[in-house]
Amino acid sequence: MLVKHVFGSLLGGLLLILATVPGALAHHGWSWTEDGNIELTGVITEARLGNPHGRLTVQVEDEQWLVEVGQPWRNERAGLTDQMLSPGSEITAIGQRSADADERRMKAERMVIDGKEYVLYPDRD
Repeated sequence: MLVKHVFGSLLGGLLLILATVPGALAHHGWSWTEDGNIELTGVITEARLGNPHGRLTVQVEDEQWLVEVGQPWRNERAGLTDQMLSPGSEITAIGQRSADADERRMKAERMVIDGKEYVLYPDRD
């Protein structure tokens, strides 16, 4: 009986959290991106790797872009290391840009570093 009460309380709390943070949930996945891929080539100026996914600030000519890469396990599976994604590294990111035209942000499906392609999302084009 106590286990049922504790489980019910935990489930209720989780549902409450999910109901109150729709923006955080909508951010994940691809719903915030537009269809079609773009390609950006630039130099990483800042990197924050880890969960829920890595985020790179990339200088592309005179603009700064935020490039979202995979979760640590996805980056590792693709063959990427944290050192490859460190500041000063030149990358080409191929993926979908934000549907908000005012935002310089993209979600990378593939990356090219030193002429080698790393596929983060093999099930995407």
